[in-house]
Amino acid sequence: MITRRNLAVAAATAAAMPGLLGASRAAAQVPRFQGKDPLRDLIVINSLGGLEDPNTSDLDAGAPISRRVLDDARASGLTATNWTIGYVSGKSDPFESSVRDVVQFDGMIRDHSDRLLKVLTTADILRAKAQKKVGVIYGFQNAAMMGDKADRVDLFADMGVRVIQLTYNPENQLGGGSVASGDIPLTAFGREVIDRLNARRVIVDLSHSGERTCLDAARHSKAPICVSHTGCRALNDVPRNKTDEELRLVAQKGGYVGIYFMPFLADRQITSEDVCRHIEHAITVCGEDAVGIGTDGGVTGIDDLERWKKAFAAQINNRRALGISAPGERPDSYIFAIDMFGPDQFRILARKLAERGHPPRRIEKILGGNFLRFAKEIWGA
Repeated sequence: MITRRNLAVAAATAAAMPGLLGASRAAAQVPRFQGKDPLRDLIVINSLGGLEDPNTSDLDAGAPISRRVLDDARASGLTATNWTIGYVSGKSDPFESSVRDVVQFDGMIRDHSDRLLKVLTTADILRAKAQKKVGVIYGFQNAAMMGDKADRVDLFADMGVRVIQLTYNPENQLGGGSVASGDIPLTAFGREVIDRLNARRVIVDLSHSGERTCLDAARHSKAPICVSHTGCRALNDVPRNKTDEELRLVAQKGGYVGIYFMPFLADRQITSEDVCRHIEHAITVCGEDAVGIGTDGGVTGIDDLERWKKAFAAQINNRRALGISAPGERPDSYIFAIDMFGPDQFRILARKLAERGHPPRRIEKILGGNFLRFAKEIWGA
């Protein structure tokens, strides 16, 4: 995740593909695929994404959701997304800011109940599909808000948080993040928090964790665990990607791995080819029943690319100054595949996978079926 809440930045790739986003705003929201929608009957779940408008004056402002973003989400075929809320990094109080975010998101969903549905169980995901809404899964990307009180898990579970990531990039009181110095183990408090997460049927997310913390947590958890958004380190050796040992253990424990559409997939601007390669490698390591997509992005385009590029560069520099940036983050490497973005991104991925020989049933699993299976194991029906 590049901002406090995930930004929909796919259209930043207009610099590499001039003209594709030069059409009117309305045209950009209409899927380009003709005939029967290939996603019409599928459950599409983004295991880490968001529904934000990157055209606000401040990319970190968390502006109220716009009708345009809601229209884009509907056009994309998205059924549900794990949307990051709560504290991730910075100077705000982790606990207070996380409680405040949950309350704010509850209000947003009430205000847009015709389009959005808060997800508490997998039945809500199916209901969102039936009602042509987008299911919003509340997820944290840092467990710093627990302080030294593991029973805060109970509070957030009662408030509807369904996914909690143990660490962000730096070290915290639970263990080591992907850019922390040394190979830091899961702490005693981290084990205590995992026990509470298991007891309250909250998904344990090991994205952003360091390798030892990830392996320790996967072994300790009594319930299946996930890595909601990552790549494969065997294909690009950067800390944000997971090793085959980590991926394999997550799968062996009955868990789930979501592949992101992020610059960590290659040492250059990524394309759909890179996304497919990482999905395929993860399937080789984990099996086809454990792999899905966690794009770490949204589905709305950018109107003023030059303004966005300046804001994005400033954001990367700020992350570096705070010590939370990961190797592979660069101002000139946008956080989306240049040929797979906007409301059609999931349709493009489905087509690309089919062209590479993946059968329809496997594609259905990757786009959402595998996360649905995994989440049902944790949350219940």
